[in-house]
Amino acid sequence: MQRIVLLLATAGVVAGCAVTQPAPPKYDLPPTAATAAQSELLEHWWTAFDDPVLTRLVEEALAHNWDVRTALARIDAARSQVLLAQANLVPSVDLGVGATRSRSSAETIPKLPDGTQLASNRYTVQLQAAYELDLWGKYRAGLLASDNELAASQYYVQTVRIGIAADTASAYFRLRAADAELAVLRDTLRLRTETVQLQRDRFEGGLIGEYDLRSAEAERSAVVADVARTESAVGELESAIATLAGRSPRAVFQPEVARGASIEAVTEVPELPPGLPSGLLERRPDIRRAEALLAASDLRIQAARAEYFPAISLTGAYGVQSAAMSSLFTGPAAIWTLGAALLQPVLGLKAIESQVELAKARREEVTAQYAQTIQVAFRDVHDALLAHRAARDVLAAETDRRNQIAKAYDVALLRYDAGRTSFLEVIDAQRTLLVAETLRIDAARDAKLAIVAFARALGGGWKPESYLATR
Repeated sequence: MQRIVLLLATAGVVAGCAVTQPAPPKYDLPPTAATAAQSELLEHWWTAFDDPVLTRLVEEALAHNWDVRTALARIDAARSQVLLAQANLVPSVDLGVGATRSRSSAETIPKLPDGTQLASNRYTVQLQAAYELDLWGKYRAGLLASDNELAASQYYVQTVRIGIAADTASAYFRLRAADAELAVLRDTLRLRTETVQLQRDRFEGGLIGEYDLRSAEAERSAVVADVARTESAVGELESAIATLAGRSPRAVFQPEVARGASIEAVTEVPELPPGLPSGLLERRPDIRRAEALLAASDLRIQAARAEYFPAISLTGAYGVQSAAMSSLFTGPAAIWTLGAALLQPVLGLKAIESQVELAKARREEVTAQYAQTIQVAFRDVHDALLAHRAARDVLAAETDRRNQIAKAYDVALLRYDAGRTSFLEVIDAQRTLLVAETLRIDAARDAKLAIVAFARALGGGWKPESYLATR
C-alpha cells in the first residue's frame, strides 16, 4: 500500500512539471547598427525595380513553382502529425456492435436434460473507452514537438518562396543583360561586316595589303562566335525562367519570356547602411525553421525518456448484451466494465535506451545545423553589403571607361581615314570598345543582382525609405 501511495505521489510531482518550449542556445552575435525602423520589411521587394514584367514573372513563379507546391504539401503532412499527437491526449472511444450464434457440444456436457437447446445467440452493443495517463509528459512532449515541426514546415515554405523570388529576379536580370550584350554584338557584327567589305574593295584596288583584309575577316569571325554563344545563353535563361515559373514542359522547351525595362534602366535603389539590420534572427525563416527543429529534437528526447517509466492506462465499457434481439435494450441487459493497468518495461530497456540515444544524436545534428544556419545568415548579409557597394562603384567606373574608349575609337577612325595610322589601330580600338561595353552591361547586371542578394540575405525585402542611412 505504501508503494502505491509513493508511486502516486511521484506521479503527481512529475505531472505537475509542465512540458515547456525549449529555449535556443545563445551565440556570439555581432552588434546591430540599424534601428527598428530600418528593419521594416517590404514583402514584395521586387516591385522596387519598377518593372511590371519582372513583377508578373515573380508572382507567376510564387504561384506555380513546383518547389513551392512541394513545400506546401509538407505543411499538410506536418499538420496531420499534430492531429495524430493530439489524439494521444484524449481517451479513445469506440462503438462495438456484434452478433454471434454458437452451438455447444452435447458430448462435453453429457447430463443435459432432453430438449436442451445447444445453439444460442448473443447480441452486444457497447461503448469502449481507453486512456493512458500522461504522467511523465510523453504525449505532451510529442505534441509540442509536432507543433514545432509544423512551424518548421511553414518556415520552410517561406524560405522556398524567398529563394524562388530571388532566383527568378536574378535570372531575369541575367537575361536582360544577355539581351543587351546580344544587341551590342549584332551591331558590332554589322559594322565588322561592312568593314570587311570595305577592306576587300580597298585590297582589290591595291590601297591596302592582304594583312589588313585578313585581320578584318578574323575580327568578324570572332564576333560571329560571340553572337552564337550569347544567343545560346539567352535561350538557356529563357528556359530557366519558364521552369521557375512552373510552366508546362512545352512552354519550357519553347520558352516565351516577355521583356520589360532594359538592364541599363536606372532604378532608384537607396544606399544601404553599413551596419547590420536589427532582428535578423527573427526575419530569416531558415533560422526560425532551424530553431523550431532544434526545439522539436529536445522534446523528442523527453518523449523517448518517458518510455522508461510505467504506463498507466484506464479502460471502461458500457453497453447491453442479450440472447434475443427483442430484449437487447432492456434494463437487465446492461453490462459495464472498469479497469486500470500498469505496464512497466523490464526486458525492453535496451531498446528504450537506443531510442533515447537516437534522439540525442538527432539533436546534436540539428544543433550543428542551427549554428551553421546562423553563421551562413550573417555571412550572407556581410557579403551582400560588400557586393552592393562594390557593384555601384564598378558600374560608375565601367560607364566612365566605356565613354572614354568610345572617344578613343572615334579618334582612331579619324586617324585611319586621314592615313595617319594602320587599320590595326582601328580594329584594336573597336575590340576594346566592345569589351568595355560588355563590361558596362555586366556591371549594371551585377548592381541589380547585388540588390537581389541583399533581399535574400535579409529574408525578404526592405522599405526603401528605411535604408536612407547617413554615412
